[in-house]
Amino acid sequence: MASRFWGQGDSDSEEDLEEIESEQGSDSEKSEAGDGERGGAKNRYLNDLDSDDSDTENTRVIRSLKDKRNDEMQATAEQMRNAMKINDWLSLQESFDKLNKQLEKVIRVNESTKIPNRYITTLVLLEDFLADALANKEAKKMSSSNAKALNAMKQKLKKNNKQYEDLFQKCRENPGSFEEDVAGEEDPDSGESSDSDGEDVDPDNMPRSESEESGKEDDEGGAWEKKLSKKDKIMDKQFLKAPSEITWDIVDKKLKEIVASRGKKGTRRIERVEQLTFLTRVAKTPAQKLEILFHVISAQFDVNPSLLGHMPTNVWKKCVDNMLLVLDILQQYPNIVVDTSVEPDEKETQKGADYDGTIHVTGDLVAFLERIDSDFIKSLQGSDPYTEDYVQRLRDEPLFLVVAQNVQDYQERVGNFKAAAKVALRHVELVYYKPQEVYDSMRKLAEQTEVSMDDGDTEAGEEHQAADDNKGPPLFIVNPEVVPRKPTFPQSNRALMDDLMSLIYKYGDERTKARAMLCHIYHYAISDEFSVARDMLLMSRLQDGVQLMDISSQILFNKVMAQLGLCAFRAGLIAEAHSCLSELYSTGRVKELLAQGVQQSRYHEKTPEQERIERRRMMPYHMHINLEHLEATHLVCAMLIEVPNMAASTFNKRRPMSKTFRRLLEMSERQTFVGPPETVRDHVLAATRALNKGDHEKAFSIINSLDTWKLLRNKDHILEMLKLKIKEEALRTYLFSYPSCYESLSLDQLTTMFDLSEQEVHGIVSKMMMHEELHASWDQPTSCIIFQNVDQTRLQGLLFQMADRLSVLVESNERAYEARTGAALEGAPTKCRGDGQDSSGLGKWQENFVSSQGGRRGGGRFGYAGRGSGRGGGYQNDRFQNDRSGQGNRGGYGGGGGGSRAVPRWTGTRIVRQRGWECTHGQPEQAW
Repeated sequence: MASRFWGQGDSDSEEDLEEIESEQGSDSEKSEAGDGERGGAKNRYLNDLDSDDSDTENTRVIRSLKDKRNDEMQATAEQMRNAMKINDWLSLQESFDKLNKQLEKVIRVNESTKIPNRYITTLVLLEDFLADALANKEAKKMSSSNAKALNAMKQKLKKNNKQYEDLFQKCRENPGSFEEDVAGEEDPDSGESSDSDGEDVDPDNMPRSESEESGKEDDEGGAWEKKLSKKDKIMDKQFLKAPSEITWDIVDKKLKEIVASRGKKGTRRIERVEQLTFLTRVAKTPAQKLEILFHVISAQFDVNPSLLGHMPTNVWKKCVDNMLLVLDILQQYPNIVVDTSVEPDEKETQKGADYDGTIHVTGDLVAFLERIDSDFIKSLQGSDPYTEDYVQRLRDEPLFLVVAQNVQDYQERVGNFKAAAKVALRHVELVYYKPQEVYDSMRKLAEQTEVSMDDGDTEAGEEHQAADDNKGPPLFIVNPEVVPRKPTFPQSNRALMDDLMSLIYKYGDERTKARAMLCHIYHYAISDEFSVARDMLLMSRLQDGVQLMDISSQILFNKVMAQLGLCAFRAGLIAEAHSCLSELYSTGRVKELLAQGVQQSRYHEKTPEQERIERRRMMPYHMHINLEHLEATHLVCAMLIEVPNMAASTFNKRRPMSKTFRRLLEMSERQTFVGPPETVRDHVLAATRALNKGDHEKAFSIINSLDTWKLLRNKDHILEMLKLKIKEEALRTYLFSYPSCYESLSLDQLTTMFDLSEQEVHGIVSKMMMHEELHASWDQPTSCIIFQNVDQTRLQGLLFQMADRLSVLVESNERAYEARTGAALEGAPTKCRGDGQDSSGLGKWQENFVSSQGGRRGGGRFGYAGRGSGRGGGYQNDRFQNDRSGQGNRGGYGGGGGGSRAVPRWTGTRIVRQRGWECTHGQPEQAW
């Protein structure tokens, strides 16, 4: 059955088909003639139709591809002879180039490396004619174009005939035998019989081929019969013989021949893989088998040459099996070293298993592993996530993890820790986004797959192995399964992540470490450890150099910031969550920033090439972040910040903390009729209108009706936190809106109105008084708030506005000075990062730009500064802290000695470095 790997067509079968059709055509002619004599002019229209059909059938000739190529070469040779008769060197030059192109096609069709005798005789004749023309003095009388062609043919023929000198000599010594062989080439049956007679192989001792077995089935059950081509018979005689007769040179020669055919026209990729796979069975040494396996894996990668496509699933699984077989050989023979830095000798793989020295084989296991991972991701990108095929493809993750763990163990064993760090990063990128529940499911899936293979698929596996064994001779080099075939998982994903991260941080390069750090931060964020994730991001300072990373790393950074915002929201840190998410939503291209879809813009048209590139960057569906939940979190945080901000003093116009939310709110207010909420945006805007009126119960009921909260693990706890936040913001909004309506207000009345405890209300009001947001004082005996109506005059409001604009002008002047000179102004405090970096640049793929809108702009990255912070890189700006200082507690507002730990707050405007942490210039109110 191995014969089908070595041939593409069969000329004998095509000639038989031609003879059968010609006989059928003659019979049809006779029958039509007889009918015409008997029927006469019975139906002239029918007779005319029949005559036309018979004419077309008579003129139709079926010829094999082999005959066509040989006839084309024969016609070209005749043209060259005719051109010699008239001394036309221009035609000879064109025919010579045409003959060399036809030679490659004839050799490919004849399936042999032998040069056709017709080609040799033609070149011998041309060489003699060229010598006569040069010796003849009449050559000087040629035209300029003909003489130029003569000189060109002289150079071409001299260069071309060097490789055929032996054949030319044989042809000159015995031209008669070459002429007879040329005549014999026209009859393929005679040529086949002559070739077969020349082989020293006994036909009776040859193993039964596939065509003979199918011929028996044809006799018994009428199955189709397939004849063997000449190449099939030659390869069967060459490889289906005793192992002692197959040498290393034969296998190596055939391997080079197959490798050289890569990329040539007419070469089938699947057939090339099968041929190389067949060679692995007849390899004479383990090193030669390893070399052939590397070529097999490369050929399997070539099955799909498109960047958008991916390997078929069955080819991908065979590629994984071949990788495991490679690792088995490397584990069994430690003296074989796979390396790309050393150029091995041509006969390096001839050294057998008993060789004591080191054997070098060219190959790159890490590159193969990365390509397997990329094809796995591409297959998920190209599958419909709502079908069963996507789920079945996800079940192949343990197969890749097996290969990754074995390759990492091998690289660590040989001491190549840098390559092991790259493999560990690929392992991390399959695990970092999975919570503990999903990780446990993956462990159970791997165990169930193993059990099912042991119980139900054993017979199928044996049958498949038997079928593979029947495809060729028995294996010359048998390798037992040494490396494990199932992945090993620790009990917790945190332990697995820590082991892999320690290796990457120690031996990885800069890009590997940066991506690993982002994956680590993402993993802490989905584990609800916001403080750890935040500290890792601040210490790594990845936000400073994210614009210099590749696009895939920028996408990963955007995903990390999105998860940090969600984690902060689950922890009750509304301001931190808003600062993480605001920049993503300020561009209006969240899908593109997170690589979860392509959005069409009315102002910018993308070329098809740009769309294809963006689609190649898309993340698989199971790695997506729910956009509705992300939008709900962002809008709820913006609502809790903006509603009290809008209700502040009329004269002290505060800049909006979330321009996106403020714009949506203004668009909603301009609508004449507002219907019931449908989308996430409609729900949050409806809750905002209720919160502006002080109706915190309605606001919470609208927010609670969103379906996105079902995605949370601790849904009840988060909704309770959200309800408390809405009550607190409703209280602040009420105190901001109606201070002029009261001279005094009882604490009990506020606790009744907003359903808060006295301690919580007292803490909120006290912080507002302390930061001069509320001009009032406490009357301790009566527990009442005494309001002091101190309204700002018009002049005071203008002065406040001028002070704000002056501060913006000073900061822009300092940034311009630093951008030009590279140094800070004299007397200005040093900064940890450059204020020249615009906060709007983070999370975007285009270059940074400085916007002049909106007053002050943030000087640092947006991760913890917010879009409107204007104080490069700090957590929040001082104005925001003064307005929102009472909102920093993790579990609510714990004013008045509540005892809750507050998030640090800064009052300065400049960032300096103190002991490796970020803080502001000035005295921080609370340390980390």
